[in-house]
Amino acid sequence: MASLSSPTNTTNSPDPTFPSLENCQSMTHLKQIHSQFIINGAINNPVVQTRLIAFCCTHNAGDMDYARGLFAAVPDPNVYVWNTMIRGHSRRNSPINAASLYVEMLEKGVKPDDYTFPFLLKSIAPGIGFNLGREFHGQILKLGFDSNVFVQNALIHMYALFGEMGVARQVFDKCSKRDVVSWNAMISGYNKVKRFEEAVRVFVEMERERIGPTAVTLVSVLSACAKLKDLEMGKRVHLRVADYDIELNLILENALVDMYAACGEMGVAVEMFRNMNVRDVITWTAMVTGFANAGQVDQAREYFDEMPERDKVSWTAMTDGYLRASRFKEALDVFREMQGSNIRPDGYTMVSILRACAHLGALEVGEWIRCYIDKNKIRRDVVLGNALIDMYSKCGNVESARKIFEQMVQKDKFSWTAMIVGLAVNGHGEEALDLFTDMLEASIAPDDVTFIGVLSACTHGGMVEKGRRIFSKMTIRHGIEPNMAHYGCMVDLLGRAGHLKEAQEVIQNMPMKPNSIVWGALLGGCRIHKNAEVAEIAVKKMLELEPENGSVYVLLSNVYAACNRWKDVHKIRDLMMVKGIKKIPGCSLIEMNGAIHEFVAGDVSHSQSAQIYSKLEEMAQDLKVAGYRPDTSEVLLDIGEEEKETAIYQHSEKLAIAFGLISSGPKATIRIVKNLRMCNDCHRMAKSVSRVYNREVIVRDRTRFHHFRHGSCSCKDYW
Repeated sequence: MASLSSPTNTTNSPDPTFPSLENCQSMTHLKQIHSQFIINGAINNPVVQTRLIAFCCTHNAGDMDYARGLFAAVPDPNVYVWNTMIRGHSRRNSPINAASLYVEMLEKGVKPDDYTFPFLLKSIAPGIGFNLGREFHGQILKLGFDSNVFVQNALIHMYALFGEMGVARQVFDKCSKRDVVSWNAMISGYNKVKRFEEAVRVFVEMERERIGPTAVTLVSVLSACAKLKDLEMGKRVHLRVADYDIELNLILENALVDMYAACGEMGVAVEMFRNMNVRDVITWTAMVTGFANAGQVDQAREYFDEMPERDKVSWTAMTDGYLRASRFKEALDVFREMQGSNIRPDGYTMVSILRACAHLGALEVGEWIRCYIDKNKIRRDVVLGNALIDMYSKCGNVESARKIFEQMVQKDKFSWTAMIVGLAVNGHGEEALDLFTDMLEASIAPDDVTFIGVLSACTHGGMVEKGRRIFSKMTIRHGIEPNMAHYGCMVDLLGRAGHLKEAQEVIQNMPMKPNSIVWGALLGGCRIHKNAEVAEIAVKKMLELEPENGSVYVLLSNVYAACNRWKDVHKIRDLMMVKGIKKIPGCSLIEMNGAIHEFVAGDVSHSQSAQIYSKLEEMAQDLKVAGYRPDTSEVLLDIGEEEKETAIYQHSEKLAIAFGLISSGPKATIRIVKNLRMCNDCHRMAKSVSRVYNREVIVRDRTRFHHFRHGSCSCKDYW
C-alpha cells in the first residue's frame, strides 16, 4: 500500500527543528527534542505534534504509551493523526487497542478514509482478533470502502492469515481492480493452508491476466512447487526471473535451490549453490534436505558439517535423512549433537527423534524426550501424542503407551490404530479387539491400516474365528476392500493355526496376484507345522517373484532341518553358494545407559567381549542346573550336537542378554530388538533367564514382542 502523505503544513514552523526529528533514533533523543519544542513554543504546531506521534507509532524504537500521551494533547486530531495511531497499534499486533481507537474516532465525528481499514485489518495477528476482523469487514461494507483496492487486499490478507481461503477467494473475485499484491496474498494464503495445487493454479491464472509477478510472487510459487515436487512448473517459474527482469536476491535464490533440491535435481541445486555470492542457513538447509530426501545421506552430512551456522530446521533435516536411510543410531547421535549446540528442538524434531527411538527400542532416550517435552512445555498435539504411543509400544512398554493414549484430549484414527497395533504386537490381543470396539463406538471410522492392526491381534493371539469375522466385515460393514496386506494377515493367521489348506485357498481366491509377503506368511506356517510339501510350493512362488531373496532359502532350510531332511538342507546350502546368496546375519540391539549396543552372531568386536563370553559360560551352567537344554533343531548344519550347541550359544540375542546381565542392576528389565525372527532355542533360553535370574526380558523380533517373566512368555509359545 502506498505510504500516507504528510499532513499539510498550515502554520509557519521553525524548519530547523525538523531535521533533528528526522535524525532521531531513540525515545531518549525524541524526549529531548520534545522538551526543546515545549521550550521554544513549537509544540503547538500541528505538524510538530503529528511528527512526534508518527515517530512513536512507526519507528522501531517507538513507544505507543508515549504516543498516547502526545495524542491526548492534540486538541482536534484529523483523520491522518487517528490513522497514525491506529497504524502504531497495527505494527504491534494490538487489534483491541486499534479497534478502541477506531470507535473513539467515530464518536469524535471523524470519518475513516481509504487508509483507516487497511491499518485496522493489519492489526489482526494469527490466533487473535479474527472476530474483530469480521466486524471490520462489516464496517467496510456499511461505509462503502469494499471497492478500494487497498482495503480489498487487506481483507484478502487477513482472511488468508486465518486460513479462511474460501472467504478470501470471494473477496478476491469481487475485486474491482486486482494488483500484484492481491494475487500474492492469494498464493501465499493457499500455501499457508497447504493447498499448494491451488497456489500454482492462481499463479497460472495470474499469468493469463498478464499481471507481472514480483520476486515475492515467484518465491511463493516456488515454495508450492517444492512441496508438490513439480519440477516442470518450477522450471517455468525459474524462466520468469529473466522474462520479467526480476533481480535475484538471497530469498529468491534460496527458493530456487530449495525447489530443485526438493524435486531431486541435485545437480542443478549444487550448481546454483556454488554460484551464489551469499548464502545463509536457509540455503545450506535446502541442500542438506535435498540430499537427505534423495537418499544421499552421506552427501547431506558433508554439507551439514560445512554449515557456518545451523538452526533447528537444519538439525531436523539431518535427523530425518538418517531416519529415511534407516540409520537410526546416527539419527540419535545428531540429536545429541543438537543438544550440545544449545538448539531448542520443536515438536517436529521430537517426532523425528521418537521415531528413531521406536525403531531402536531405545526406551531410556524416549523417556528422556518425553520428560523434555513436558519440562519445556512443548505442545503435545495429536501428531506428537501418536509418536509417543508408537515409541512406547515399539519399546515394549505398552502400559505407558496406554497412559499417553488415555491422556490425549484429541485423538484421530492414527491414535486409535497405533494403540491397537501396540497392544496386538505386545501380546494383548483381546485388549486390542476391545479397543477396536471402543473406536467404533466413538464413531471413529477405521481405515485399512486399522484393520491390519486388528487382524494382527487375531494372528498373534491365535483367534482364528474372530479374525475370519473381522475380515468378512471389512467390506460389508465398513466399505474397505481388503488389500494385499490384509490377505497376508489372513494367510498368516490361518497358517500359524495350522489351517494350511484354508490359507492356500485364501491365496488362490485373492483378486490380485499374491506377492512374496503373502507366500512368506504361508511358508512361516509351514515351518511351524513342519509341512515341507506346502513349503516347497510357497518357495517356488516366492523365488519366481524374488529370485535373489536369501531369506526364502533360509526359511525352506529351516523347514527341512525341522523335518531332519539333511540332504535337502545341503542342497539348499549348495544352491545358495552357487548363486552367491548369503543368509542375513542375525543382529540384536540393546540400550544401556542411553547408548545403543549392537551384536551379531559370534560377535567379538564389543569392548567387553571377554566379560560377555565369560557370562555366557556361567549362564550355560546356571540354566542347565535349572533344567534348560539347548534346542538345536533349527541349526542348519548336519554336525555333531556339541558343535550345534556352540553355534546357537553365540546367537546375537544371547550375547545381548549376557551383556544386559553384566551391565545393569539386579532387577532391571533387559530390552532387546532383533532384526530376524527369534529362534526356538533363544526363546527357550530367554524364558529360563527370566526365571533363574528373576529378570524381565523383552525381545522385539521381526514380527512381535516377547515379554519373558518368571519362566513364561507373553506369546504363550505361539509365534
